[in-house]
Amino acid sequence: TMQASHRDAAARRVASLASQFGESPQPVQLQRLNAAASETNGHRKEVMPEAPPKWSSELRQDGWGYEDTEFDIVEGEQIGLKGKRYPFSGMVFPNFRPWVEKVVGINVEDRAEVRPASRPAPPVLNAAFVEAAKGNYNRMSTSDRDRLFHGHGHTCQEVYAMRFGKLERVPDMVVWPGSHEHVERLVRLANEHDVCIIPFGGGTSVSGALLCPAEEKRMIVSLDMHEMNQIKWIDTENGLVCMEAGIVGQDMKRRLEAEGFTIGHEPDSLEFSSLGGWIATRASGMKKSAYGNIEDMLVRVKMVTSIGTIDRKVEVPRLSMGPDIQHMVLGSEGTLGVVTEAVIRLRPLPPASKYGSIVFPDLESGVKFMHELARQRAAPASIRLVDNEQFQFGLALKPKQTNPFAPIVDGFKKVYVTQWHGFDPLQMCVATLAMEGSPTEIARQHKVIRTIAAHFRGLDAGAENGFRGYFLTFMIAYLRDFGMKFHYIAESFETSVPWSNVLMLCEGVKRRVRTATKAAGVSQEPFVSCRVTQTYDSGACVYFYFGFSWKGLSDPVATFSAVEDAARDEILALGGSLSHHHGVGKHRQHWLQAQISDTGVAMLSGVKRAVDPKNVFGSGNLVGDGSGVPSHTH
Repeated sequence: TMQASHRDAAARRVASLASQFGESPQPVQLQRLNAAASETNGHRKEVMPEAPPKWSSELRQDGWGYEDTEFDIVEGEQIGLKGKRYPFSGMVFPNFRPWVEKVVGINVEDRAEVRPASRPAPPVLNAAFVEAAKGNYNRMSTSDRDRLFHGHGHTCQEVYAMRFGKLERVPDMVVWPGSHEHVERLVRLANEHDVCIIPFGGGTSVSGALLCPAEEKRMIVSLDMHEMNQIKWIDTENGLVCMEAGIVGQDMKRRLEAEGFTIGHEPDSLEFSSLGGWIATRASGMKKSAYGNIEDMLVRVKMVTSIGTIDRKVEVPRLSMGPDIQHMVLGSEGTLGVVTEAVIRLRPLPPASKYGSIVFPDLESGVKFMHELARQRAAPASIRLVDNEQFQFGLALKPKQTNPFAPIVDGFKKVYVTQWHGFDPLQMCVATLAMEGSPTEIARQHKVIRTIAAHFRGLDAGAENGFRGYFLTFMIAYLRDFGMKFHYIAESFETSVPWSNVLMLCEGVKRRVRTATKAAGVSQEPFVSCRVTQTYDSGACVYFYFGFSWKGLSDPVATFSAVEDAARDEILALGGSLSHHHGVGKHRQHWLQAQISDTGVAMLSGVKRAVDPKNVFGSGNLVGDGSGVPSHTH
């Protein structure tokens, strides 16, 4: 049926074109067209539909991830990881408690008293919209729990509000559409009845993008895309896959791998973030070196706006038809419409993969290595250079050993690196590797990487450190929430920067965080660390983690935000970007105009006013309602 509809549509297009030139298509022409259409679409495989994910109901309301997974004090007063979902779940980390108490400054004997976010105000319901919307969704809810869950993302400020304060404004209704047609009708009705829509993908935003504007008086509908989670088809010959925008990373990965394919996009939020969210934020993944960023993978996107649907008519590798409209969709952060479907480049699943790690005497040597690796185009699927603070962090998260010889082996490794090679334990850093390909290709990659590393005194540190480094990636938000139990507020943020400024930026931002926390009256030294992740010919992405004890502070969130802003000011002063892949949202709106110019803001505002004249998509992100960057933010 699908192939027949493609043929019929193609036949109609040719007939229409021919009629414009005063010609009628001959039967033989139509026969050739039908044969070509059949041949073109014959290698598109339909994928068995799958029910919406049930695990979404298992997610934590006031923090990251699953309800049954958390770091906490367990047996023997040690810190362990509860649950059964992850490689180290159910294990204890004997070195972690001493490390967090001594280095990070967390007092695990002093728990913060959680005061869950108060019940939201009664929903503001537009009766005409509610009635007209019936039959145009799979389900809807006005429950307090669903409204609260959809009213925030995952900045530490939002999580703090859920645990110790309140959200000023939350959605009035949550709606789960089941099809593109549902979305078109809901958006049309919202436009007719003056209702505000905020799209909701995985809910993993760390830019404040999901926060409802406090001043919004209209009914706010959270459009949860989770039930639009199908893989519609796989085109094996052209290397394409068509998916609905609500599919989340972990389900996409599992289902494509079962077919022998991957798209290779694996952000740190892979478990919970969605395809539509990746597109709306111009996302990047840890395997960018092998597969590119989301803009490199996107072939075709369908987005519903308040004046109609944007949908390019061809699935070609490149075209020249004026400015690329799809680039207005990429990074639009839910302000222009809602993404419903996308065609993405597809790659065969690599036959093998391998972790690795390389230790360097200091961060400067590691950065030089990363730059040379990028210059030679020799980076593996993923490579991350972590500084000494994060290296020590990873070591502290080593689970309890069951092998009686492990301490002897670890001791030998330490002597080998620190005494034989003269590495200072308080300066050394490590690069973690994830390599993919055939066993022969992986061996060749590893050899090239080790050869380059040797020029910068790099030493092979084995697969275990590499695996543990990537495990830490998926644990970092759980660890942030662990700290919040004990009066400790922390967050990560990222930037991109030219190679010439990478080391200077790493050192400058750390210094600025320390001086800003002291000036803000924080009594303890903050923890601050960085890692260099995605690499490019001309620069790299740099991630920072920082946190401090809020004990004794009258307004922890305000203090944290002031320090975070100081760090962002330092990043911009040292040639870094406002964001590499997290987006702007409302969290970084304050700096947008200075970064893209008055003219740039005018261009974005013009598009917003033209595509969404009634501000149906009124999240307030980027340029707000189209009248310019909102002044109320920050």
